[in-house]
Amino acid sequence: MAPPAGRIRPGRYLIIYALIVVVLYVLVFFTGGGKPTPKLGIDLQGGTRVTLSARTPDGSAPTKDSLNQARQIIEKRVNGMGVSGAEVLLDGNNIVITVPGEQGDQAKKLGQTAQLNFRQVLDSAQATAAPTPPPAGTTDDQSTQQIQQAKATRQDPALMTGTGDDIAAGATAQQALAAFTCSTQDPLSGNDDPNLPLMTCSQDGTTKYLLGPVFLKGTEIDSAVSSPPAQGKAGWTVDLTFKDAGRQTWADFTTKHYQAQTQTAFTLDTQVVSAPAIQSAIVDGNTQISGNFTQQQTKDLADILKYGSLPLSFTSSDATTVSATLGLASLKAGLIAGGIGLLLVFLYCLFYYRLLGVLTIISLALSGAVVYAVLVLLGRWIGFSLDLAGVAGFIIAIGVTADSFVVFFERLKDEIREGRTFRSAVPRGWQRARRTILASDAILFLASAVLYAIAVGDVQGFAFTLGMSTVLDLVVVFLVTHPLVALASRSKFLSNPKLTGLGGVQTLAAERRSARKAAAAGKEA
Repeated sequence: MAPPAGRIRPGRYLIIYALIVVVLYVLVFFTGGGKPTPKLGIDLQGGTRVTLSARTPDGSAPTKDSLNQARQIIEKRVNGMGVSGAEVLLDGNNIVITVPGEQGDQAKKLGQTAQLNFRQVLDSAQATAAPTPPPAGTTDDQSTQQIQQAKATRQDPALMTGTGDDIAAGATAQQALAAFTCSTQDPLSGNDDPNLPLMTCSQDGTTKYLLGPVFLKGTEIDSAVSSPPAQGKAGWTVDLTFKDAGRQTWADFTTKHYQAQTQTAFTLDTQVVSAPAIQSAIVDGNTQISGNFTQQQTKDLADILKYGSLPLSFTSSDATTVSATLGLASLKAGLIAGGIGLLLVFLYCLFYYRLLGVLTIISLALSGAVVYAVLVLLGRWIGFSLDLAGVAGFIIAIGVTADSFVVFFERLKDEIREGRTFRSAVPRGWQRARRTILASDAILFLASAVLYAIAVGDVQGFAFTLGMSTVLDLVVVFLVTHPLVALASRSKFLSNPKLTGLGGVQTLAAERRSARKAAAAGKEA
């Protein structure tokens, strides 16, 4: 027979909760390597966060599609370089890369634009001036102005004569090249016009070049591999193979120019990586970038080229490194803050609710067990990392969960004040309290969901943990707290007013009953 409205079978609910806990911890210990530790963010375990700011040649805002494409390419680079535990997120017009542990140096290289292009060398000269440092305090407007000025002088169509395969240096080329100086920060990096000539420098700043328009783009590269020095030669090399269309273009160009041993510049973000002379026609597409490269340099270059060119130019606006020691200190501080919060809640509940306060402590402990297991599993399944903002979300959630208990317990007191016993007050109090609890948690969850949708980074992590805790709060209140209170109300020992802390309320209820009886007797008299 079904129980009366508002009454439950407590054992059934507690068994359901126990099964949930068992399933969660079976997954924790028997999947994903069985390591029962949550994934921590860089502010807790140490690591590096790099913020890349996107820029366009005309200073306009980059499109959402181009930002998403850039994020995906950088994510591929992360995976290809073996950087474990890294995250790549969009934050407005910025891309934020977070790398935990000791792999920060690799993270700082992930945003290289790597726009590789092939241009014919029209003229070259030794760079007589040392590279000049970039101007301090450059604003976005100044940066856009510098790009436009650089284009006007370094990509002037008058620097070149002829069209197609019959191009040569223009009449003013030598004079312009002589006046040109190299800089450590090139405003045209990733923003040069591929259809115009280009004055630029080698990566080491020792040679200046006048180059023709781009005749082959790096997107036609099929693969790039770092290779050790050949016998009798110095320096590592990068071996390239082209896609079908690129292979044919390269074959046509080398066939036409190999007899004159024309130099061809491989430009990476406008800088000349290598400018070898064409020694023979290369019809199979297998090409080699050579120079005085170290093994690491060729590996970095091959990795960057292999995972594609970015559709935008980026500057590293911020790079923050958090040491492992500082991360552990932050974790300790977060745990201490959470412990203090729990202790205060425990003391308040024990002082004010006594036995009901003990049930609150048990409920919070069981809630913590579920939260911990869910954190471990989310770290494995969706890569969720717990950071300080997430810890703050959990600390706030302690108050949210305790608030649900307070709503229920205060509703019990209201029922007892009206003259009901502890046992009869539980089902009626629960029926009324659960509507308030559901409404309160629904509003908080909706606020967390909206915050998660519109926020990024740390704020998003805070919203996620707060929303998750809100859902788990309902699970605990419905499957643990209410059944435990129902069990206590059915026990003669546990329902003792001295234990429950409801003695004062019951005394008040008795006084009200006596007053009502006295009033009724007076009227009859």
